[in-house]
Amino acid sequence: MRSGRSLAHGVARLGAALPRRADDAGRPPARKADQEAPEPRTPTGAPSADAARASAQQGDRLTTAQGLRLGDTDHSLKTGPRGPVLLTRAAFLKKGVRTRVFTRFSTVLGSRGSADTVRDTRGFATKFYTQEGVYDLVGNNIPVFFIQDAITFPDVIHAGKPHPDREIPQAQSAHDTFWDFVSLHTEAQAHTMMFEGIDLLDPTKFVPEELAPLQIVGTMTLTANPTNYFAETEQVAFHPGHLVPGIDVTSDPLLQGRLFSYLDTQISRLGGPNFAQLPVNRPHAPVNDMLRDGMHQSAVHTGVAPSHPNTLDGGCPFHAGADEGAFVDLPVTVTESVIERALPRSFDDHFSQARVFYRSLTEVEQEHVRDAYAFELAKCYEQAITERQLRALARIDADLCAFVADALGLAVPEPAEPLEDVEPSRALRMIGETWPIDGRVVAILAGDEVDAAELSAVRHAVDTAGALPLVLAPHGGLLGEIPVQRTPFTAASIEFDALVALAPSEDARVVRLVDEISRQGKAIGAVEDAGGLLASAGVATDAPGVVVGTATELTVGVLDALAAHRAWERVAG
Repeated sequence: MRSGRSLAHGVARLGAALPRRADDAGRPPARKADQEAPEPRTPTGAPSADAARASAQQGDRLTTAQGLRLGDTDHSLKTGPRGPVLLTRAAFLKKGVRTRVFTRFSTVLGSRGSADTVRDTRGFATKFYTQEGVYDLVGNNIPVFFIQDAITFPDVIHAGKPHPDREIPQAQSAHDTFWDFVSLHTEAQAHTMMFEGIDLLDPTKFVPEELAPLQIVGTMTLTANPTNYFAETEQVAFHPGHLVPGIDVTSDPLLQGRLFSYLDTQISRLGGPNFAQLPVNRPHAPVNDMLRDGMHQSAVHTGVAPSHPNTLDGGCPFHAGADEGAFVDLPVTVTESVIERALPRSFDDHFSQARVFYRSLTEVEQEHVRDAYAFELAKCYEQAITERQLRALARIDADLCAFVADALGLAVPEPAEPLEDVEPSRALRMIGETWPIDGRVVAILAGDEVDAAELSAVRHAVDTAGALPLVLAPHGGLLGEIPVQRTPFTAASIEFDALVALAPSEDARVVRLVDEISRQGKAIGAVEDAGGLLASAGVATDAPGVVVGTATELTVGVLDALAAHRAWERVAG
């Protein structure tokens, strides 16, 4: 064994001394006569149809593992020639290009398998397989964040998770550990609710749309579900540092910390640095990254050069120029300062935006906020925590604080300083506007006695409007030739955005369903024959968002009401 190892090293040294040149395609030289790679096979053992495309190296330009072309790998990005190193990256996503994506929706606080109906933050991440490498858009469904600095990210996650001594409650923030954190880290106040001089690097702040109107930059269409949950949804690896030219990272302390933690998470979660080689993570762009080692390395590289620049492989792969879509860093002037553990003074205001947000809402929306605070804090058993949070609310709005204090049976604290008048932002309201109804789910209550043509016409009208019709009937199977998708055994009010009743029903489960949909403020339509159902559910036929008439009339009325999202007048007070 010892002599065999020496012979192998001897051959490598001898070969390295010979002139080696890249081929016409710019790839490293072919394997030597004494080298042989594994036969190309698919993950399920079938011979690869194209051995050349199965090569570990594609293209003649040096890239990252995500396919981003590199123009310089010898110099770190610094704040000046003698300044500290900045570990950032940039890339480009061309406007107007049709790009395949993979999107994952997730909850945050609950354990695996927790319900999708809980009061939990929703994660939202999209992987764009661009022609210039992978771009990952990583976010969630809240407009502002809890914290200002990534160093406290583990704490806010641990605080929101179930209590460590009991592993409950699941997937919600209504408990002591979360509100202990929030009431002590008051920068989170604008988040729990939910200009001029706003620090754009503060992730706990929002920018009023009056100052920065929203701009549509593209349309994303989801066309299919995953084939294998584990192989795709579980193993997809998102990282905010996977960027593309035209999109760069800001220097806010939250994002800068996440650039490290996401990569560290993927290496730990997926067993090594080669997670980009998993099918769901593979770039749809040539990759020639010179990264040969690490667990789960499934590519077999040619050439012998382990670094760049080199002469061993004829200089291959080569740096890309700016005109070839290379990675280009944007020079940014950094204000003279010192290294310290501190946030800028512009981050100190934790309450004025929360006040702007609350004062901008309609009365119905303010009621929702008050009720939510009363519910969440009533679930906290340590009075010191609720009293501390009440002191924070006193610095946001006196009426809000008084309502929550009364609900908790606690004294109303005085604000630490006088509250200033603020200019409301109409853009922060949701009520009073109309919204697209695409994807909204409309339950159509029918039965064997309903005319098939009438049922078909209602389904068609709902579908044409962009909403999703689901037929609810006393039994499964078919109504004529129309499939039944829900029965009283399987239907739940939370999955519907509106109800169209084409048939009466005395089933207690259906009555309860209609009652719940009514109390949720959702649009309801019923033909005259179904009026008894509304009466049994306590729904007034002249209530806002309730339409009674012919099948055509009520369908039009329900779709119109659906654009307002809810009949808020029914749920106010």
